[in-house]
Amino acid sequence: MTDATLRLPKAVEGDPRAQSLLRAIEAHGAPLWSGSALRVPEAALAGAVATALRSAHSASRVVRGLEAAEQALAAEAHGLAVADRASGAPRGVRVSRLLVISNDGAERFHRQVEALLRRHAGRVLAIRVTADAETLGSLLYGPGRRARLLLVEHKDAVAALLLALAEQWEARDALS
Repeated sequence: MTDATLRLPKAVEGDPRAQSLLRAIEAHGAPLWSGSALRVPEAALAGAVATALRSAHSASRVVRGLEAAEQALAAEAHGLAVADRASGAPRGVRVSRLLVISNDGAERFHRQVEALLRRHAGRVLAIRVTADAETLGSLLYGPGRRARLLLVEHKDAVAALLLALAEQWEARDALS
């Protein structure tokens, strides 16, 4: 994914960090799995990023698990298609959802995530956090609870998480 094809949520586009965020998404990307051409940015599960995830969860803006995320995204895609047909004009595509993925998991899982990202290209961006499923799950659901994948669903929650990522990447790049 290149920054030329990625359109950020309007709340993020208007932020002064938008262009540096687009560059950071590219700069901090790594292949989703060993045979993948799809690059996914990586971030620490700490500070403002963890706070933004907790806030999204408390506002009921997080879906847990690959299957639940697939269902939610499919339902949304169907609703958008119906609305586009009714209006007679297709809408522009911009990131409106974030997948937050733990850094563990089998190749098969990552191939499924890649297929999901390709089906919903333009609307969904994935971020891999430097935490395993137990650490990611514990952050939102309590000790011993696992979460290999989270879908952040609402534009405000997505914008808050993207700006937290921008802040984290700016700080990390400043130290490099």
